[in-house]
Amino acid sequence: METLNLTTHWTGIISLLAFGAAYLFAATEERLQVRKSVPLLVAAGVVWALAGVGGALTGASATVGAAAESTLLDYAKLLLFLIPAMTYVNTLEDRGLFDALRIWLIRRGLGFRGLFWVTGAIAFIMSPITDNLTTALLLGTVVLAVGRDYPKFVALGCINVVVAANAGGTFSPFGDITTLMVWQAGKVGFGDFFALIAPSLVNWLLPALLMSLAIRDDRPAPAIDTPVLASGAFPVLALLFVTIAMTVAAHALFDLPPALGMMAGLGLLKAFSYLNNRRLGDNSESWNGMDVVVTDVESSSTSQPRPLDVFALLARIEWDTLMFFYGVLMCVGALGAFGYLATASQLLYGTMNITLANILIGLASAVIDNVPVMFAVLQMSPAMSDGQWLLVTLTTGVGGSLLSIGSAAGVALMGQARGVYTFGSHLRWTWAIAVGFIASISVHLWLNAARF
Repeated sequence: METLNLTTHWTGIISLLAFGAAYLFAATEERLQVRKSVPLLVAAGVVWALAGVGGALTGASATVGAAAESTLLDYAKLLLFLIPAMTYVNTLEDRGLFDALRIWLIRRGLGFRGLFWVTGAIAFIMSPITDNLTTALLLGTVVLAVGRDYPKFVALGCINVVVAANAGGTFSPFGDITTLMVWQAGKVGFGDFFALIAPSLVNWLLPALLMSLAIRDDRPAPAIDTPVLASGAFPVLALLFVTIAMTVAAHALFDLPPALGMMAGLGLLKAFSYLNNRRLGDNSESWNGMDVVVTDVESSSTSQPRPLDVFALLARIEWDTLMFFYGVLMCVGALGAFGYLATASQLLYGTMNITLANILIGLASAVIDNVPVMFAVLQMSPAMSDGQWLLVTLTTGVGGSLLSIGSAAGVALMGQARGVYTFGSHLRWTWAIAVGFIASISVHLWLNAARF
């Protein structure tokens, strides 16, 4: 994509300052009580207006227009992928599947240390499918439920879930926004992401081992709740896997955009909801070994069926997050059009060792959200081997675990476990997480040496 050279022009400088100010406002959303998408949406309009002015003053309006269209296309592909994915997750939650899993875990009679390991393991396994944010919120409820009288367990359990969810999300395009962007950009093939399984596992296991030593092993109070599944829970789960398979196959065999497969999967979900809502009172489903009550009712006190309303679940999508991503990606795209990303690319990849540059980018994601960091790298599009693209995917994915503010999973759990899991409680174990970060990079460089 052709860019301007306006890094020292007044329009470029003001745009850079506007993006920085907007990101600062977004980072302090709790204190200012403003949605994080608001300042970024405003900034996106400002920086592209300035880009238009800069292009007009230099006779390069066509270049600015092409850059804006290219960035919009990148976001549209991301948006149309995430809407079906988030809707499926909301549907599974609505059908009670996640709540049933939470209660089932609590009923296993495990000690705190056992629950620490189980919640981390499930977070690592789930996040490649349901994404790291959703996984962290789900397992965070388990940690809070069993550790209500043991604050230290809650803090360590939340750290463990964040690290595990972020690590698990790095070896699947469905696990994190950054991996999705890398896959959609064609930098790494779907199957190639699995080369990061071992490094990701090391990234979680080493900090978990160190933190588990600080947890006592007595047992929490048993759960008394009975999980309730609404009809359609397991068919929806099956449809999710069909959608993933369909998306991967269409992209691999026909080079179709992944968003097409996901939107087709959303159509399947809507069709199922229609058939499900026409079906009357079906209480035949069961989940072996879980003592699950399956019902079509809102509560045990009524016999009225509860329909599956996909449109209502669409409305429950995290639109603030999607709008935040729009603002961030559009701002970064505009800064790329001004020439700032070309300058950064030359600084990082032209004068520095590529491996070191990719590690530093991962460290930056601990402070700056990994989405704009990875989008900037993709806009730079440096000439790198498969091994290096996998390295920057790994470091941006797990680098955010170093600080609680470095990933959406960490920020979400700070709100969920307010006052117990905090920036400070996470920071006290950053050294252990850093051990996993360094070890995972070493394992990748060793195991995947042939890819470099």
